[in-house]
Amino acid sequence: METVKILEILGYTLPSLVTGGVAYFLFDNYFKDQEKIRRWLLQKENKKDILPLRLQAYERLSLLMERINPSQILLRNSPVTNDKKEYENFIIDQIQQEFEHNLSQQIYVSGECWSIIQTAKNATIQLIRIAAQNEKVQTATDLREFVVSSLVDKAAPTYAALDLIKQEVGQLW
Repeated sequence: METVKILEILGYTLPSLVTGGVAYFLFDNYFKDQEKIRRWLLQKENKKDILPLRLQAYERLSLLMERINPSQILLRNSPVTNDKKEYENFIIDQIQQEFEHNLSQQIYVSGECWSIIQTAKNATIQLIRIAAQNEKVQTATDLREFVVSSLVDKAAPTYAALDLIKQEVGQLW
């Protein structure tokens, strides 16, 4: 009689356990799918909100590259004195200020893009420093003319950064 009772209990329990296991598996998968859908919708909504911010960051960084372009910054800031060292420091300070004004934009662009922007800034500063050390350059006006004329044959360092910015913006669409 004991065995019959055990078999009867097993007869009721086993189907209940199987049904419970299947229900758990189905509900677990359903809730995971719902979580994925919610996460995807949230990302979609965030992307819609972040895209304008990223575009604005790329615009500001493009403007930065244009503003620190050696020919642009030298034409925009004429020398006050004839001292080339004072003018060199003034131009470098202007480049640093422009760059620092746009530091926060790095959170919206790729690491590669930000690295190229930093390299362009440093290369521009280096170009001005090397030009100031040239023995042909005696005055601030000479420095200005020397840098601008040296860029006739080669592209300014900022152009590579501008090209990368344009590429990344093209990839946003």
